[in-house]
Amino acid sequence: MSLIAFLGAIEIGLLFGLVALGVYISFRILNFPDLTVDGSLPLGAGVAAMLIVAGVNPYLATLAAFFAGCCAGLITAWLNVRLKILHLLASILTMIALFSINLRVMGKPNIALLGEPTVFTPFEDLGLPFYWVNPIVLLVVVVAAKLLLDRFLLSETGLAMRATGANQRMARAQGIDTGRMTLLGIALSNGMVAFAGALFAQLQGGADITMGVGVIVIGLAAVILGEAVMSVRTIVLATLACILGSIVYRLMVAVALNADILGLQAQDLKLITAVLVVVAMTLPGMRRKFALKKIAAGGGVRK
Repeated sequence: MSLIAFLGAIEIGLLFGLVALGVYISFRILNFPDLTVDGSLPLGAGVAAMLIVAGVNPYLATLAAFFAGCCAGLITAWLNVRLKILHLLASILTMIALFSINLRVMGKPNIALLGEPTVFTPFEDLGLPFYWVNPIVLLVVVVAAKLLLDRFLLSETGLAMRATGANQRMARAQGIDTGRMTLLGIALSNGMVAFAGALFAQLQGGADITMGVGVIVIGLAAVILGEAVMSVRTIVLATLACILGSIVYRLMVAVALNADILGLQAQDLKLITAVLVVVAMTLPGMRRKFALKKIAAGGGVRK
């Protein structure tokens, strides 16, 4: 695999690290299976692309995309909390509705950003090769997002949100407004995914209505893979695992596609994705079995 292909995989891995952090909030912190992200990522991409083409500053456009994603998450959480619709069904309904909303926002199936200024444009004059600039910028953005999320989850509000996901009945007994925490958490989750979508559109040179298909699978695979490769005993380690899991996932895809001995091509990407998700889902169980066997063997020796 060439250096450019390797850095490209790191670049996309960092980008989807933001998606993994958003999925972590909904699936792990709130225990809320949220499929809205398949619609909120193209929503963020579409909002940012539309505003940039209209002449809005790329940084403001990206911020607007974040808040648009928050609104999508709020709708899903509101359907669940206020209308008592099952969380999974609520997210599916919002995801379906977002397809039409995204078309309304964009006005057409795709928007090109070729020649338009982006958040990466100011860093192109640093004198570095183009294939180094984007990964470095994304690394700074992802690290900043991780630190902010860590700070939030360790705050009083973050602790209340974690308690809501762990045991809603106990959280309510402690005076926590679990509905409000759910609204806030799902909004933040989809805001981060939409933020990733806005960066993705500027990175790839355009937004497309179908770019969110399968995002939830990639995000969940990154979370599970990260938990399999490192300890997640603390929030700081858990969020780091999400980012590392996303990078490892993209590297595995890149290696598989670039390994001539396997004979895989670009059209095999979905197959590779499915196989990697299966591996990510089974790794934690295999680790537990191995640890139990090790403990049993050690106990036998001591006797």
